[in-house]
Amino acid sequence: QVQLVESGGGLVQAGASLRLSCVVSGRTLSSYDMGWFRQAPGKEREFVAAVRWSAGITYYADSVKGRFTISRDNAKNTMYLQMNSLDSEDTAVYYCAAALRRSGWYTTVREPSGYDYWGQGTQVTVSS
Repeated sequence: QVQLVESGGGLVQAGASLRLSCVVSGRTLSSYDMGWFRQAPGKEREFVAAVRWSAGITYYADSVKGRFTISRDNAKNTMYLQMNSLDSEDTAVYYCAAALRRSGWYTTVREPSGYDYWGQGTQVTVSS
């Protein structure tokens, strides 16, 4: 049974930083390509960032590029999302997701359907 548990969310002011963590249990992190998504009230779940299993390739949504950094530590079975210069538009529930390594994953990296397992989410609220 694979489990993903996010942490690190909270209430911050605009301009602040947060670091989210996602711990994977049940199987080694290196078995998965990983991603972060977010969902604001009344909106669809949207892609934020993703990282290949080897951490050599990363992907970002245009809205977070230059402000957010995704990383992973396979030895700790943990993925991170460093979020800087937060603004109110970043307010959402943030979800981590895992995709079993497979060829062609890069074609679905930005789609929720490209992932096999999901965490329960962590709330990030940015006050302006």
